[in-house]
Order: sequence, then structure tokens, then C-alpha cells
Amino acid sequence: MKILRLVSSARGEASFSKKLGNAIVEKLQAANAGSTLKVNDLTSTPFPHLEEVHLQSFFTPAEGRSPELIEAVKNSDRAIAELKDADVIVIDVPMYNFSIPSTLKTWIDHIARAGQTFSYGAGGPEGLVKNKKVYLAISSGAVYSEGFMKPYDFTEPYLRSLLGFLGMTDITTTRVEGVSMPDLKDNALATAIEGIVL
Repeated sequence: MKILRLVSSARGEASFSKKLGNAIVEKLQAANAGSTLKVNDLTSTPFPHLEEVHLQSFFTPAEGRSPELIEAVKNSDRAIAELKDADVIVIDVPMYNFSIPSTLKTWIDHIARAGQTFSYGAGGPEGLVKNKKVYLAISSGAVYSEGFMKPYDFTEPYLRSLLGFLGMTDITTTRVEGVSMPDLKDNALATAIEGIVL
């Protein structure tokens, strides 16, 4: 098994999403002897925000790219190759302002490419990244999986929609919630880890 891990929290080792992601990876490795792990810390080596040169490189055939465009497409090509090579993808997702961190969004902008990870055909769009298992390790200060705050959660719905569009529909979400709530924070991580399902 080849595991691709994406870290997107800016809080380093203090991050609850990272701690939960660590636990998911540990369980995966324990259950799959000989598995390999590739970790991409999107905060220490962030992807650049898309600019005109990136978009131009995406839509220019490889043989027609200038040296500048060849350089501009490198991050995207590498990220897509890693994604396609992986069997399992574990994504640490801290909730920032009801959504995902910009570091994770820029990674998504580099992997969501027509002709590479999805295509448009007569029957509509088709995801090209198939036969993958995805684990989302989502952390949040309050509880968003249920109750009156649920409509404010744009992390899981967005990622399920985006990854599903690219062909990754086998997604399991584990949440560490209430890490800022006095009555929940002390046991939030332990409860989340106990609830991990592979």
C-alpha cells in the first residue's frame, strides 16, 4: 500500500488535524505491513497560488511549452503523479473560517486539471483518479458535524464534491470537534481517535 499524506495546518505539532492524521496513518501502517508513506507538508513547501503562467502551462500541449511554461507546470505534474501513484490519501484538514486552509486549496488548484485528473465527454465530466481510498482528518473549534453549526461547515462538503468530481468517491471522514469548547476540548482528540474506522 502506498499512502500519500497531506498536511495543511499552520500549527505544526500542536495541530489537532495533524494529530488525528497521525493516528489514521499509524492505524493504516499497522494494518498493512510493508506500506510506504509519502508526506507533503503544504505549509513548509506551499504550492503557489495560480497565476496566468500556470494556467497557460496547463492548457498548452507539452511539446509547445516554453522554458517558462515547463517550469510553471512542474509542481502540478509532480502533485498529480504522486496522487495517481498512491493507493490511499490521508488529508489533514483544520477548519479555517468555516472552510479549508489556503495551502490545501492551492494544492487542489494544481491537481484539478482537465485532461489529467478529469475529462469532459459526451456524457458529461468524468473523474480520472479512480480506485483510491481517501481519509479526511478534520479538526474544528466547535461541533460542525451536527446541530445548529452544521450549515457553516464548508470543509467536508467541498472536499467530497471536489474529490468525487476527480473520481475519488471512497471517502471516510473522522473529526476532532470542539477543541475550543470547555466541555469537550479535554476529550476531543481521544474520542476522535477512538472513532477511527479504516
